[in-house]
Amino acid sequence: MAVYFVTEKPKTLLKEFIRRVNQEEAEGKITTWVQHDDGKHFTHTSTQWKNKAFMKPTAETERIVFNIIKPKGKPITWPVYAFYHGHLIETFITHFHDDFSEAQATPLPDASDNCGE
Repeated sequence: MAVYFVTEKPKTLLKEFIRRVNQEEAEGKITTWVQHDDGKHFTHTSTQWKNKAFMKPTAETERIVFNIIKPKGKPITWPVYAFYHGHLIETFITHFHDDFSEAQATPLPDASDNCGE
């Protein structure tokens, strides 16, 4: 399943996430995620996890949905799946705890995720 963040202002929260990932100033910057050159996906920045998967956000009516996308030619392992989902929720709690009311993820991919071979 995707990661969901329930919020009254999904477009605003998603724009703020993108801004904080890309900002130059150190204070408040999200340093553990980087936006892919295509502008649509995010990957983790650590050496161990970078480019092992990508998270693709979509702002819906009352939530942001992040779907996990596999890198070209490689499936996503369960440890990668778990890390990306868990760390994305951790990032939002750390930086945006007042801007959403609920975060949700389940242990299995849904139809909008792209994990397999």
